[in-house]
Amino acid sequence: MEKFYLDNFLAEGGRIKTNNFLSFESLCMLINLEFQKEWEDENENIQRMIMIQKNAIIGYEKEVNFFKSKIKAFIKKRNAENTPYPTWYRSLEDAVYHENWGLAGIGEWFAPGYENSSSCKVLGDRIYFQEAGRMVLKPQKISQSRREQLIRAFLLSMPEERLDKDFHEIYTLDGTRITIFRGSSVKTGQDVIVFRRYIIPTYTFEEQAKRNTIPYESIPLFKEMVKLGFNIAVTGAMKSAKTSFLATWQSYEDPSLEGVMLETDPEISLHKLMPTAPIVQVLAKDEKLKTITSHLLRSDADYLIMAEARDGIALDTVLRIASKGTRRLKITFHERNPMDFPYDIAAEVVLSLGGNPELIAKRVAGSFDYIFHFIQLKDKSQKRLKGIYEISFDKATATIKIDPICLYEHSTDRWKWFYRMNEDKEIAAKEEDEESFYHYDSLLRGLAKSREGSYADC
Repeated sequence: MEKFYLDNFLAEGGRIKTNNFLSFESLCMLINLEFQKEWEDENENIQRMIMIQKNAIIGYEKEVNFFKSKIKAFIKKRNAENTPYPTWYRSLEDAVYHENWGLAGIGEWFAPGYENSSSCKVLGDRIYFQEAGRMVLKPQKISQSRREQLIRAFLLSMPEERLDKDFHEIYTLDGTRITIFRGSSVKTGQDVIVFRRYIIPTYTFEEQAKRNTIPYESIPLFKEMVKLGFNIAVTGAMKSAKTSFLATWQSYEDPSLEGVMLETDPEISLHKLMPTAPIVQVLAKDEKLKTITSHLLRSDADYLIMAEARDGIALDTVLRIASKGTRRLKITFHERNPMDFPYDIAAEVVLSLGGNPELIAKRVAGSFDYIFHFIQLKDKSQKRLKGIYEISFDKATATIKIDPICLYEHSTDRWKWFYRMNEDKEIAAKEEDEESFYHYDSLLRGLAKSREGSYADC
């Protein structure tokens, strides 16, 4: 970087000659000094400057435009419009803003072109964007001092968070989750900042089928299942399309029904997905979740959604609401093997609240109708519905039954269907909508026949 002497620059009138550019780094330094000088001359409180920066980083358009318009004026005043800037920025004022006060090289991830990237990671000074399902190392770097500045600005949006903590979780205005690991929880100079957002352009089964996440032939069946109000669990590992499928399923729900969505973190914006539906969206975790459980149990809502059920308290809340006979229950749950679903739920509840794991597992089996299990293929951009399982509790034999009605075959990249219809599913579905049940039953039989030539009536 060329040497830059501010005193000499100002003594020469503070103008940049078109044939003798300042470097981009020097221009950033100059504009930073100009901002500080202006604030001092106007006797501005430094806290106001920090607050404007905080709001800009969080995503408030007014504050972002405040910075960029002043930067643009400074650049014009200094005749510096032709200063070369890093290629990952959209304009010179955008580059100066992000280098000095914004998101540095991370800002590119929030710009047009990366709308379909669900993840950005900062590992030490390295920046990675998810592209086509893989994390790609970007050319831009971010220094430790700049990372610390960025983290402090993020934490200003959460006054209850202590600066000396090693772990933080923050949300921006657009719902992006920012997870921070620092201090003693990481190696020296290798602090971690992870940005995560949920991406799906159109919440329809057709869109999911276009992506080969679900089979096209399942679309009419799924629409009938939504109409019949089955209780479903969407399981799988991280980044396996669980949340996208849950949101898609929910988008077909009757918008006149009253719902409650309980989240530990704000991940699904139902007020955008279903803007006319009377759905209460509640954020709660830990002790707060314990406090509101009794209120939820007294709720007159038609259904409950538990997005990303992570702990025993949340899962116990789901089971208690299901025991009231609530239909249209929907949850997502991290799970490797769907056959372990009732037992893993039980283990979480016992860990948090105690109790008999076998009895709780039976409650789980009696609370849900179907498990939709998703996986991520070797090509990380590709997700697949791995299987659909009918789950029930057989009171006569006191046993849990989990049987597939659909299985994905990796070798052929196709799905195989089976006809199964437990008595409890038939009774509940007929009570909900008998005509729709017979349509659903016919569709499932047809899918099983089309794949096997005959169907297995189990």
